[in-house]
Amino acid sequence: MSSSQQKSSYHHGNLRQELLDASLRLIAEEGVGAVSLRRVAREAGVSPGAPYHHFADRAALLAALSTTGFNKLAERLCAAREGSDEPQDALLAMLDAYVEFAAGNRAHFQLMFRPELSLPDKHPDVHAAGDAAFKELTEPLEAWQREGLLPAADLTGLVMTLWALGHGIASLWIDGHLEKRCTEMNSTPDELLRQVRATVADLIGRWSPPSG
Repeated sequence: MSSSQQKSSYHHGNLRQELLDASLRLIAEEGVGAVSLRRVAREAGVSPGAPYHHFADRAALLAALSTTGFNKLAERLCAAREGSDEPQDALLAMLDAYVEFAAGNRAHFQLMFRPELSLPDKHPDVHAAGDAAFKELTEPLEAWQREGLLPAADLTGLVMTLWALGHGIASLWIDGHLEKRCTEMNSTPDELLRQVRATVADLIGRWSPPSG
């Protein structure tokens, strides 16, 4: 990248995103341990000091990546929910969206849930973004409950079950364990997901108020 191109990126506000993109490429190819501000600057084709205009240190860079990931996940979940009118269909759509996001953004997804980035006192933006993504699941459930579409009961068990299912499948998929086990069981990831969706539908059905 020429110096004029670097300056153009700077003045148009693109450098921050270029640094984030370069960081994700590094993580995907070499792991999070490869990320340093100097290395990211080299990958982005800018001077070694340029990243410090946007990130105080390596931890701030990783936190920004995590925050961005949770924001994108929240957008996916919201879009999936808004595309369905019935609670069961909406929850299944959000389950699909969660797994698809993880499968399509493996390095980003794994980074988002690193323990050192989830501490609210050190990385409040990450914590807030994670909470916002989680609310994309909890808030519609509470709304459906108020509308009588779900019974007046503690939603904690349902919420945690749905999240555990989605996150568990996503993690197994991106780590390669899901495909391995499916092969051993003469199945496929898609078939397993179909069965999981049926199980979730049955679970939600048990929570639905009786008709009539």
